[in-house]
Amino acid sequence: MTKRLLGVFSALIVVWLIVPTLVIVPMSFNSAPSFNFPPQGFSTQWYENFFTDASWLRALFSSLQVAVLTMLVATTVGVLASLGLAKLRFRGKGLMEGYFLLPLIVPGIVLAVGLYSLFLRLDLLGTLPGFVLAHTIVSMPLVITNVMASLQGLDPRLEQASASLGAGRVRTFFSITLPLIAPGVTAGALFAFVTSFDEVVLSLFIQSPSLQTLPVKIFNSVTQTNDPTVAAVAVITMLTSVVVMLIAQFATRKRKRPVA
Repeated sequence: MTKRLLGVFSALIVVWLIVPTLVIVPMSFNSAPSFNFPPQGFSTQWYENFFTDASWLRALFSSLQVAVLTMLVATTVGVLASLGLAKLRFRGKGLMEGYFLLPLIVPGIVLAVGLYSLFLRLDLLGTLPGFVLAHTIVSMPLVITNVMASLQGLDPRLEQASASLGAGRVRTFFSITLPLIAPGVTAGALFAFVTSFDEVVLSLFIQSPSLQTLPVKIFNSVTQTNDPTVAAVAVITMLTSVVVMLIAQFATRKRKRPVA
């Protein structure tokens, strides 16, 4: 009886979390130029408007560009940091691990204000390097978390065997270590992509008229206009994030699968 009650309660919680998100789907097919729910009719005009509006497509391209570059930078730096934390023994290692994970704890608005002040001095506001650097800061902890989990399941004797056969550290890494931790690296990279693609708080602070990501464009459209195209864009963004997250989840399961 208790298990059934817990199951029902869990199902209600899931419904409570998902339903507000799914409401946007029928709204995106509304024939009326408003955010009415339930929709007054069926129409794909808002999707057509998104794919024919230059400003929306420019924002989408900017988000994809920033997300891909962030994924590459965060993954590279995150893997190197994870290797250092996993292989080295030094005083203050626990403090260093906490420092790398700090962006997950600090409120986004606090981080955004700090980066805004710093980027203002460095003339990085509204620039592609500025966006990539800011998004890397919030994405890298997810890479480190996934890669560290893979490194913990790595048998050090494999690397020792490679070294005993004459392979150097670089060759051992690319031939032995990287293929074994590839699922964790892949999952971390995908999480970094999604985090950057969906980031809005930092992007609002460092944006410029010449470089505006899709979440910022959505926020401005909701607060300044009444364009129902936002509903269609929100559905597209949500589906993109869900697909990437499912791929990351698959990579994580593959990492956890025992090796025969």
